[in-house]
Amino acid sequence: MATNQEFTSFSEFYPFYLGEHQNQTCRRLHVIGSLSVICLLLYSLASQQFLLLFLLPVLGYGFAWIGHFFFEHNKPATFKYPLYSFIGDWVMLKDVLTGKIKF
Repeated sequence: MATNQEFTSFSEFYPFYLGEHQNQTCRRLHVIGSLSVICLLLYSLASQQFLLLFLLPVLGYGFAWIGHFFFEHNKPATFKYPLYSFIGDWVMLKDVLTGKIKF
């Protein structure tokens, strides 16, 4: 699919998103980042250390962008499709955890 394509729904976007995550190391880094975000969120709320919440985007996107720049060798979809890409991260995590996508 062309990277300048406009998507009218997430269901249209998700196959494109998966095509941007074919490298296994990139997918693994996304999973590590997403699970780290969940852990930090829960820890921040449980410990009431709310300033740690500012680290959530750094942690989540940091792992993902390392995967894209150094392993997948493409530009993260976040830059052009921020909302769909954010949703895609969590759907891909679910698909990995349920075995629908190879980890």
